[in-house]
Amino acid sequence: MGSIITGVVVIAILLGAFFLFNWLMGYKKDHIVIDLDERYIDYNKYVKAIQRELESRGMDVKYEGNYRFVIDGKRYLFIERNVSMGGVPLQRTILKPEK
Repeated sequence: MGSIITGVVVIAILLGAFFLFNWLMGYKKDHIVIDLDERYIDYNKYVKAIQRELESRGMDVKYEGNYRFVIDGKRYLFIERNVSMGGVPLQRTILKPEK
């Protein structure tokens, strides 16, 4: 009986970790996730790279400033995540829809 409870707890922890990772990495409905080939330290160059990437995807993009984009008429909040993937740092851009 104790091993069944332990197994259920381990599965619950693994599922919780999986959903937390997906939430942190921006995998949610209506979010736009971009992984660029270069790392950007200069904020203005980073914003321009995001605009170029979205325009190459066929989207109409305008940067409003203060971490906000208008993409195809909808407002998005820009979030940056830096994650180590296999020992290599990954700069992930998440565009979260504003309500």
